[in-house]
Amino acid sequence: MSHHSKTWSARFSEPVSELVKTYTASIQFDKRLSLVDIQGSLAHAQMLAECGVLSEADLADIRRGMAEIIDLINQNKIDWSVDLEDVHMNVERLLTQKVGDAGARLHTGRSRNDQVATDIRLWLRGETDTILQLIADFQAALLNLALDHTDTILPGFTHLQVAQPVSFAHHLMAYVEMFGRDAERFADCRRRINRSPLGAAALAGTTYPIKRKRTAELLGFEEVCRNSLDAVSDRDFAIEFAAAASILMMHFSRLSEELVLWSSQRFAFIKMSDRYCTGSSIMPQKKNPDVPELVRGKTGRVYGHLIALLTLMKSQPLAYNKDNQEDKEPLFDTVNTVIDTLRIYTDMVSGIVPIVENMRQAALQGFATATDLADYLVKKGIPFRESHGIVAAAVKYAEEQKCRLEDLPLEKLQSFSPLIEDDIYSVLTLEGSLKARNHTGGTAPNQVKKQIEFWQKRLSDKNAQ
Repeated sequence: MSHHSKTWSARFSEPVSELVKTYTASIQFDKRLSLVDIQGSLAHAQMLAECGVLSEADLADIRRGMAEIIDLINQNKIDWSVDLEDVHMNVERLLTQKVGDAGARLHTGRSRNDQVATDIRLWLRGETDTILQLIADFQAALLNLALDHTDTILPGFTHLQVAQPVSFAHHLMAYVEMFGRDAERFADCRRRINRSPLGAAALAGTTYPIKRKRTAELLGFEEVCRNSLDAVSDRDFAIEFAAAASILMMHFSRLSEELVLWSSQRFAFIKMSDRYCTGSSIMPQKKNPDVPELVRGKTGRVYGHLIALLTLMKSQPLAYNKDNQEDKEPLFDTVNTVIDTLRIYTDMVSGIVPIVENMRQAALQGFATATDLADYLVKKGIPFRESHGIVAAAVKYAEEQKCRLEDLPLEKLQSFSPLIEDDIYSVLTLEGSLKARNHTGGTAPNQVKKQIEFWQKRLSDKNAQ
């Protein structure tokens, strides 16, 4: 193969060493953009034909050639060449081999700079849509589990200390809210992904009479990037996507931490399906929660990609620089990790079995209803700070007796405050504690059911769109 087949080879007389060739090539990873690259090229060719820059015959040839290449890609029959550097030159070469001159005319009024920016946006838009659907699927799995457990009680923690009783459903709904915010972030990010850089060419635009709004329309972009320099060098949308992905992974990592704790013998709040756990190589009794642990680890991987993208962009002068080739692998890996995590977690959550009795016993152990006793006294007219002290004394006494507050006889409770009457016992039950928190966002079962209904409707409306 002559060195003149290189797009920029006329400038250089010495052959590029093999190492430099592979070091600077991107085809090893950007071949995954091949289908969107063709999509962008077909829109560009159609616009050029409509503007009279390309003949109808050339357009027909380009369409025929691209259809053949799409078939080859789908059958995995393309031998991608490092000599051609990137996906754009590989596709263009295949096209020219198939249809001759028409293929060579395709690049009129375009540069690889606006081409690659277009490709990444088209690809990332599709992946974002997949992620939005997967987030909704995951939320639906959480809702299904919550539906059966609005009356299942476990301790709510702060500082990992037993605080107040909540329902298992209420706890799960906190994650539904978190992932709802993630969906909002990805949907918002999608609006900025969905702008067309095509037509900015290398950096300054082109002398051909092109219609940028037309290619944007053909590709489903909502608007065009308004400045050609910015259009080819902007990677904010990728950074923003990686930031949304990092926050989503952080939520998964928090949930993973809870599943790891809950499935340990000390808590024993849940059983997880065996397919998400593995045994120990030497301890026959062990069942390790490998998948949540690995998700916790992969969160750091996604954070790393966000930092890599920010660092990649921080010293770049306008406009396009070769550094930008390094935007793809972090982005591709972020997408892979997020999609795989969402899919695996949706399946995993569906297989979680709460051990209801253990949850209940744990809530009974930590004086979880002490605040309810304090609130009871406040309603009788005692200032909160004073009632706090009275309850602290009662808890201390119960601890010494190794019993629960509700096990103390009425006369004993009245020795801490004469205002306590026998209606106190319904207040000190776990059920009474839950039911009393009856306002929007509270853990009362009827309120949690309202939360579940709100999200079921919201997700079904989304699916209906």
